[in-house]
Amino acid sequence: MEQIEKAVAAAVYADDSAGLDLGASLIAAAPWAGAGRELLRRGEEFVRRAWERGWQPADVVRIVRRDLDDRHVRLTTDLIAAENRRYASTAPRWEAQLRDLEAAGVWWGSDDRYADALAARERADRFSLATAVLEVFRLLVRLPAIEPVGPPPGEPVHVRPHSPTPDEPRMLTRIRALLAKAEATDYPEEAEALTTKAQELMARHSIDAALLAAQGHTGDVPVACRIGVDAPYETAKAILLDAAASANRCRAVWNSGLGFSTVVGFEPDLESVELLYTSLLVQGTAAMTRAEAAQRAAGRKRTKAFRQAFLTAYASRVGHRLSEATEHVTEEAGGSLLPVLAARDVAVEDRAERMFPQTTSTRVRGVNDHAGWEHGTAAADRATMPRRPGVTR
Repeated sequence: MEQIEKAVAAAVYADDSAGLDLGASLIAAAPWAGAGRELLRRGEEFVRRAWERGWQPADVVRIVRRDLDDRHVRLTTDLIAAENRRYASTAPRWEAQLRDLEAAGVWWGSDDRYADALAARERADRFSLATAVLEVFRLLVRLPAIEPVGPPPGEPVHVRPHSPTPDEPRMLTRIRALLAKAEATDYPEEAEALTTKAQELMARHSIDAALLAAQGHTGDVPVACRIGVDAPYETAKAILLDAAASANRCRAVWNSGLGFSTVVGFEPDLESVELLYTSLLVQGTAAMTRAEAAQRAAGRKRTKAFRQAFLTAYASRVGHRLSEATEHVTEEAGGSLLPVLAARDVAVEDRAERMFPQTTSTRVRGVNDHAGWEHGTAAADRATMPRRPGVTR
């Protein structure tokens, strides 16, 4: 439809609000059903370009949520669902993202009915909806190219899939249960003990997977995934994610501008990192809230500097304790495993270096609240966690 083409050209490829208003006006004045169908088609093209530049569904929605609002998130999810109809199947991680976003299928039936269905869902006039759609288009077309963590949908997957160890489902269920208990408890000592137990299980699971691969039963190679690192206090959160990655034989590379870290490792270890980071973030935020309440009760006002220092100290100390748990399990497993684990470490490092040949180190700034640092360290180090002779599976 020529009128929609003019609208998109006026709004998407210009930086001013006048172009956006002109484009929205042209769309609002066009036959509504045809406009909805054509906007879907153009949106699918912009989404497909994002896939070609290395983006995945969760990445795109994360950026839209950060820079726009909930309506734009819903519109983006619609476009992703519409574009996904092109593919008979997608990679497991891609499918999981679509499920989480509720974008595995379209909800509006025929594309001719999309515009009316959208107006009913959003309870908004045509001009407002057209403006929001064009704002999404404008964001999508400006997404930079990033390092791909897998082939875009429609291309063959050359990496051999991960072959799970025999007890993997049971192990992961137990790890999730331990972390859920750690998040739910009000006692810091119990939370830390449960988290350490979970990390030990993760380390044992990683060793089992390494042994299975070394015996020739799997074709595992390092892969990568992206994990969101959202504001506020994103530096501290990136440190926390790096700690979880290092303890699980992975490498994390933070992209501060786009709000995510890319984690490189073997598939079972990546799943451990995702589970652990999410749980530690919940636990750390809860501990910080309790510390702030205690400070306020004592008549001392706490600020953003306190929270930044708290979470940075928490991340640093938690990382040390997680690494201790992994080292303990590795020592228990015996020295004969060291060559196998070392070979996997080298493979992970090589994959990360090929993906990110020009990484840089960043100095942590803003950690200038001594009380925040002390409270954060205490939250991560409150409990004594003796080295146990073993972990019963």
